Amino acid sequence: MDQVFFDMTKVAVLELRGGMASSAAITHDVMATANRISAMAKRRPPFEVATIHAGPRLSRAALGHAELIIVPGLGITSADELDTALSGPLLQRAGKVLAEAGAAGATLAASCASTFLLAEAGLLNGRPATTTWWLAPLFRRRYPRVRLMVEQIVVADWPIATAGAAMAQMDLMLAVVARFAGPSLSQACAKYLLLDERRSQAPFIAITYLAGQDPRIAKAEQWVRENIARDFGMDELAGVVALTPRTFARRMAGICGVSPIQFVQRIRLETARYLLETTRLPVEEIARQVGYAEPSTLRRLIRRDTKHPPGHFRPIA
Repeated sequence: MDQVFFDMTKVAVLELRGGMASSAAITHDVMATANRISAMAKRRPPFEVATIHAGPRLSRAALGHAELIIVPGLGITSADELDTALSGPLLQRAGKVLAEAGAAGATLAASCASTFLLAEAGLLNGRPATTTWWLAPLFRRRYPRVRLMVEQIVVADWPIATAGAAMAQMDLMLAVVARFAGPSLSQACAKYLLLDERRSQAPFIAITYLAGQDPRIAKAEQWVRENIARDFGMDELAGVVALTPRTFARRMAGICGVSPIQFVQRIRLETARYLLETTRLPVEEIARQVGYAEPSTLRRLIRRDTKHPPGHFRPIA
């Protein structure tokens, strides 16, 4: 545990109607664990937590003198649902209150669809941020001034921190504990709760889901899968969907957040991992089937993206 003594932080957990119960529970569990571990070490608990159940009449006064405001994930099931909800009275009011709190000096933390509240309020303009990967296309369209880093699970650009998909609330809370009570206590919480450190959303991003939101990108994905075993250039791929290479790259970045080369590489790695998990084909054959002439290239890319060698994904005998 840290030798530095931290002041107790007043925390408001802003729970919006329809929010994810699991995300709210994680928020409270991690802070309660931090307090419990500190008490066991005969130290002052680092967090004083209040829950604010927010409705359309939410006011800044309801947050009291909170120094840290945490917004657990929203229970949103589609981009269209969120797009509509953001113009409704509940989220409009919540965004306004968060903007007021931020202007008054409060630290703000949100995950999953709740990151849209911070962006809607203009709090993320010019800042790096992340959100859940499957809402990234909507986020990019609505908030072009935000530097979206969707591959990251947590972007802690204090005094604002954002996190990715719903269970990234765990990672966000560990970052909060590290910030307000020290990294040693954060590590102790992770061990107590059996939480693994995860640095990226990339292994969990479904490229098919993202590509399907644009007909030309979806066509490009289908063509890549049909031609995965052969060598081709990005100009050829752009031509397949009747776009110039520059327009294709720009469209790809807007929908999937990657370059055309990264798009093709992700499809190849996804297919290779599937073959590793479901067949006994040697790596040399799998590499050939997904378009890599050198098996060493496939091995290197798998290890880079997953931190594991190809053998890690083989079925258990």
